[in-house]
Amino acid sequence: MIALQTPPAASQLPARERHLTIDPAAFQAGFNQTPFLVGHSLCDHPLFKLERLLDLAKTLPEECIEYNAGQIPKSISHAETPRNGLSPDETIRRIAECKSWLVLKYVERDPAYRVLLDECLAQVAEHSEGLYPGMCQGQAFVFITSPGSVTPLHIDPEHNFLLQIRGSKEVHLYDGRDRDLLSHEQLEHFYCDRGRNMTHQPWFEEKSWTYDLQPGSGLHFPVTYPHWVKNGSEVSISFSITFRTPDLDRRRALYTMNAKLRSWKLKPRAVGASQLRDNLLFNAFRVGRKLGLGK
Repeated sequence: MIALQTPPAASQLPARERHLTIDPAAFQAGFNQTPFLVGHSLCDHPLFKLERLLDLAKTLPEECIEYNAGQIPKSISHAETPRNGLSPDETIRRIAECKSWLVLKYVERDPAYRVLLDECLAQVAEHSEGLYPGMCQGQAFVFITSPGSVTPLHIDPEHNFLLQIRGSKEVHLYDGRDRDLLSHEQLEHFYCDRGRNMTHQPWFEEKSWTYDLQPGSGLHFPVTYPHWVKNGSEVSISFSITFRTPDLDRRRALYTMNAKLRSWKLKPRAVGASQLRDNLLFNAFRVGRKLGLGK
């Protein structure tokens, strides 16, 4: 198990719109391979004051607000996660004592948050385009959580940088390349939209990174690396900036096709085992999509 790590010292940014502090060497070595820390200058940004977030929540459609009780185990299915009995407005206003977890999704719908997301992703793109070109589908999420709340173990489909604005979070993150920990069948299940939560096993901790995120620090999450999070003793606000690249669309297609083959009682080769086989399968997926098959 890797010990708690602290963020790098903040450097002087040349302009206000350059919100992130990124170590080029850490990015080059770690992007979409291993987690690494970044710095940011958003802690006092007016878009993350609770009243502004309350105004934002009032403008978002219902499907863009997810919230539930926060005092839950690190292993629980989405269907079993209890609600908190409050409205979104009440949850945000009472977040200090209501023991809840809330996320505002796709906040780039609001023009002010879109500008901020674009400014942050422009800095990320300076480093990511040479490694995984074609940044697209930039999206942003704001997490507002009560002291001690838990986000259960799960995986996500995007490139993600989680920026801690207020309070603290302890992030437990696991190597998504380890097929003992995250199998090909689990990835097929995920990419077919059958759920993203996972069951935690004690031995996972032998293969974990643990980060203590404080205000002004941020963490890169490689795609589909399992993780769970526990808040510190104060209200937490975090800003998640995410994007996709064409290789991720290909990855989803290959796992979706393997799931289809498995449903036909076949035993498909693992994604990545054969470049030729993956190319043929991806081309078959593209042809099927053009013909409107599989809808």
